[in-house]
Amino acid sequence: MLDIIRVPAFKDNYIWLLRKGASAVVVDPGDARPVLDVLEREGLTLASILVTHHHNDHQGGIAELLTRFPARVFGPAAESITGIAQPLHGGETIRLESLGVEFNVIAVPGHTLGHLAYYGSGSLFCGDTLFGAGCGRLFEGSPLQMHDSLAQLALLPDQTAVYCAHEYTEANLRFAVAVEPGNRKLRRRADEVAVARAKGLATVPSTIGLEKATNPFLRCREPEIIASAQTRVAQAHNDVEVFAALREWKNSF
Repeated sequence: MLDIIRVPAFKDNYIWLLRKGASAVVVDPGDARPVLDVLEREGLTLASILVTHHHNDHQGGIAELLTRFPARVFGPAAESITGIAQPLHGGETIRLESLGVEFNVIAVPGHTLGHLAYYGSGSLFCGDTLFGAGCGRLFEGSPLQMHDSLAQLALLPDQTAVYCAHEYTEANLRFAVAVEPGNRKLRRRADEVAVARAKGLATVPSTIGLEKATNPFLRCREPEIIASAQTRVAQAHNDVEVFAALREWKNSF
């Protein structure tokens, strides 16, 4: 398993720092300062940077980090991102020699058109595609694209640790309970997360298994969720139509 450090940034972002010995890899460094603080405190050298998509809160710190470390930057070829040395399309396997690990690169368009996720060593770094009990807004992609991207991630092993990039779980669970109030696992998760957040604790990572059991955007075939979606959009019948209705509902929830 990877040694993974959670690095809070901005209001509710998480930057993920992976370490082995004195080497580190960082995922989605929107802000350089908190990353540099951890690197300095732990005596680490930054070897690589993984980027999921082009939004500034995920890549805004790259330029400053590159002034301090000759790190290799991996990111989506389809998006304009500072300093990318290894452009990726999805479908590749990349090896991070400093950590001794490989990651499968998964194309997950929806939030943005070139969005990528990285899966390896039992961990998924999915940026703004899959959240705790939710999913990203569709800023560039279509409901079909996001639905299919989430379906890809749902095929990963249930024990996969899901490292998303924001602390949105509590708010997402309020929506999920409104959509599927009869789901006991969901209600239990909502109670547990409320207690954790009241104590200032993080709710990430979750797991693919937990998301499949409680995340409405991965449960578009469940009768209660279909019925809820149809209260918003009467013609929501197939998976993608249900997903689209849920996503639009969540936008104004």
